Amino acid sequence: MKTHLTQSISRHALYLCVIMSKAHIHTYDICSLVMDKPASEDILVARFTDYLAAHPDIRFPHRHSFYHLAFFTGGRGSHTIDFERFPVAPGQLYFMVPGQVHSWFFEGRTEGYVVNMAAGFFNAFLQDAGYVERFPFFSGVSAEGVVTLPEEAQPGIVALFEEMLVEMDGTEAYSHDMLRLLMLEMFVKVSRETRNGDVPQEPPHNYVLLRNFRKLVEQHYMQLRLPKEYAALLYVTPNYLNAFCRHMLGKSAGEIIRDRVLLEAKRLLINVDISISTIAYQLSFADNSYFTKFFKKYEGVTPEEFRKSIS
Repeated sequence: MKTHLTQSISRHALYLCVIMSKAHIHTYDICSLVMDKPASEDILVARFTDYLAAHPDIRFPHRHSFYHLAFFTGGRGSHTIDFERFPVAPGQLYFMVPGQVHSWFFEGRTEGYVVNMAAGFFNAFLQDAGYVERFPFFSGVSAEGVVTLPEEAQPGIVALFEEMLVEMDGTEAYSHDMLRLLMLEMFVKVSRETRNGDVPQEPPHNYVLLRNFRKLVEQHYMQLRLPKEYAALLYVTPNYLNAFCRHMLGKSAGEIIRDRVLLEAKRLLINVDISISTIAYQLSFADNSYFTKFFKKYEGVTPEEFRKSIS
């Protein structure tokens, strides 16, 4: 059972902190983690130590309704994103999109920076509302959202974060616009640093098609399970879509759809208050038996066994 703790964070705003239990994954909105900023804020930049001190319960599994970024400059531990575990090390950037489940465990003091950014933060600044989604680390795939910067590139990114912290005070005119500029500069520099110069770049339309396919899967994976259904929405043939996905991601279109269904199943299974049959229904399986067979075929364990392993 969740316990709700109402806490005053400033004379400007009140927010609701939720102390999480193992039985439930809480979704935080950006206003609940503002750290003494007004509840209308749509951006937060903070030092990681200050952020953890203000919100100790966010070490437990949770998800956000906003974009979340962590940059580690010191310390060690582990960070789990959508059931994939990554060892924490200095120089790492973690980019997370709304809805991803994550938790972390640190050994000793961990230093760095954290950014919480509303989905519409750039909407009033850029004509293309989907511009941020073009960066590969915002794909929503856990491994693609973890970036290790070369040592020589780290001081420049640290400097950008320090500038962002200054602008967070909001004492200068156009502070939010400057934050947007600094954020975009950081995104571009990180993308440049992590591109493999030895690998030929794909034509731009390939990235557009991949992004559109992933967005369609995110929107319709509970109802549409066949590659031909997505191919029709993208105006390509099923064979082309499968070949394209194998070329870009090393997986068929069917595997990408299946992986998204499995991910949501695992997210739902964490909540022990939801029955297996209810999860099967939510994911549009004909019955509990079919869902169990599907899950065991691709995960190697039944839903019940998976649930016990993470409890």
